[in-house]
Amino acid sequence: MARLLGNVMGVLSVILYFINTVFWVIPIVVLSFLKLIPIKIWRTALSYPLDGCATSWITVNNINQNIFSRTKIEVTGTESLSLQDWYLVIANHQSWVDILILQRVFNRKIPFLKFFLKRELIWVPFLGIAWWALEFPFMRRYTKSFLAKNPHLKGKDLETTQKACEKFQTKPVSIMNFVEGTRFTPEKYQRQSPSFQYLLKPKAGGMAFVLSAMGSQLHKLLDVTIYYPQGIPTFWDFVCGKVKSIKVHVSVTPISELLQCDAFAEDYFDNPAQRVIFQRWLNSVWAEKDRRIEQMSAEQ
Repeated sequence: MARLLGNVMGVLSVILYFINTVFWVIPIVVLSFLKLIPIKIWRTALSYPLDGCATSWITVNNINQNIFSRTKIEVTGTESLSLQDWYLVIANHQSWVDILILQRVFNRKIPFLKFFLKRELIWVPFLGIAWWALEFPFMRRYTKSFLAKNPHLKGKDLETTQKACEKFQTKPVSIMNFVEGTRFTPEKYQRQSPSFQYLLKPKAGGMAFVLSAMGSQLHKLLDVTIYYPQGIPTFWDFVCGKVKSIKVHVSVTPISELLQCDAFAEDYFDNPAQRVIFQRWLNSVWAEKDRRIEQMSAEQ
């Protein structure tokens, strides 16, 4: 009986997610087309109601979770957060539920979370223009083989991304990056010759790209640790109320400290030695995260 009730609650929750998404997608798409008018002050003005729609979408999703999932989320480290700061957010990645939890934890505490997207995604019907209007930064990364044939384009991808991010100089933003590059699974964990107990190996390239493109604009690094005491859940587990509790810890580090330390330098992509230094620094961050998860596990 309990299982049947959970499945019914899950179905109702999914329906509410769908209705909420359709409800807010309509004004976002309409505002997105209006934003095509190439007047800077007009586009800047429209960015605020667009972010407002996205924030309201998350707020209703959070209400949905409180009604149906009823998951207790224990959060530490968010006391100093502000809507007026610029953030780079990194986190371990285990489930699609991670995104819902990050949105729930940070909603109305920091600017709306945005992801760097591949430039090709701008052509996805409706979503592409919505991402563009919501000012998700699009990046273009050239492969080594392409640059070998077109050496004059070296550094052009980063320059293009930096130019696209200029709009964030006057409007606070939060950029999200899952540095593991993929979700944790036991199979992926074993293939990597495990270096950590609970985590996949972090990849420095994406984070270095964000810092190279936006480092001078960002204020703080938020390192988020997400731990599921009952085991890594699926989305269906979450909507059915099977995830009773989640622990989240946020570590805050000024970006200025990161840029001034030996771990990062502007020649990251051209200097193999510098890439090694930055990767070692990120590995140390992940080792600390691994110890924190072990501590969270021991506190159950």
